[in-house]
Amino acid sequence: MQLLSFPEAATPPELRIQVAELQHEAWSPAGSAAPTEASPRHDPALHPLSMLLVDGGTVLASLDILTKEIVHAGRSYRAGGLSTVVTRRAVRGQGHGRHLVTAAHEAMATSDLDLGVFTCDRPLQAFYEGAGWHLLPGTVLVGGIPQDPFPSDRPGFDKVTVADFFSPAAQQARPSFEHTRLELYPGEIDKLW
Repeated sequence: MQLLSFPEAATPPELRIQVAELQHEAWSPAGSAAPTEASPRHDPALHPLSMLLVDGGTVLASLDILTKEIVHAGRSYRAGGLSTVVTRRAVRGQGHGRHLVTAAHEAMATSDLDLGVFTCDRPLQAFYEGAGWHLLPGTVLVGGIPQDPFPSDRPGFDKVTVADFFSPAAQQARPSFEHTRLELYPGEIDKLW
């Protein structure tokens, strides 16, 4: 098994189409046509980095790390978050997703990021905590754009916010990230990551 990382747009086409198929399998309506080609799905301004767990040329799991500068409580931070985390249905429950999410956490912790923060469905909280992430109690991520916000506590969502703090400045400011509305604003393509 190999852990591969590429800027999203530089992911080899044969792997990118498999990632698109996994995403289609996980999130598209039943009966919809599977993709025959795959173009990048994230806003390039978020510097998407694709991480893939590959075995014998088959993508078992994939995710993307998105990054941007955010301002919180009057300070700037370089933040990253996980997006489009998916495992091939046929191999779920074998630890591949946890392996990949743990590797992404480690990669983010050793990068130039101050913190990692993202939302997940409430039932997945324990999964992400098992891979090194921590619940940010009462925190709502506000995505979208300032003129058209997309908060994680919108009706019909059942999300929690998880994070980890990598730089000394972010670690010291951690309490200010709890029980708050964190203005992420990743744009109109990636409303939340």
